Amino acid sequence: MEHNTHSPSKFATNYGLVLGVIMILIAVLMYFSGMMLEGKQWPMIIYYILFPVIIIYCIMQYKKNNGNLLSLSEALKAGITTALISAIVYGLYNILFHYVIDPEFVNKIIAVTEEKLMGTPNIPPEVAEQQLAWVKKLSNPLLGSAFWIALSLFFGLFYSLISGLIMKKQE
Repeated sequence: MEHNTHSPSKFATNYGLVLGVIMILIAVLMYFSGMMLEGKQWPMIIYYILFPVIIIYCIMQYKKNNGNLLSLSEALKAGITTALISAIVYGLYNILFHYVIDPEFVNKIIAVTEEKLMGTPNIPPEVAEQQLAWVKKLSNPLLGSAFWIALSLFFGLFYSLISGLIMKKQE
């Protein structure tokens, strides 16, 4: 049986770009609809479903284009590359958004969060201050993008490992 030997990383680049663009579209939808300021996260469920689906699909397509052969390391490379590319694409958008498109957005988020925390009678003022301090730290676009990349890599590894163990097939 003859098979093509494609680089899993090169193969996964397109899937990573698609996943990154999907994340940007979800973020834009949430921004323009006001859901970001309201703290509504339900549109993210779409991304959380599509993330493993696209990674698994990428690995399946790589295997199909590789003569139905797949090693665990190829599955890991394809899946992690997909996750990394998508996270970098979204991270670049996130930085662009916070520094160019709406530089005041972080201040808006902090103000809304502070209003919600101070308006909640069950939360002691000290706890509210701590939570607000965390919101301020995590609202940094560079830190947020780095955190997003790290999470994407972790979950990319997880889904790739499971997919690779299930789908691996060698000559």
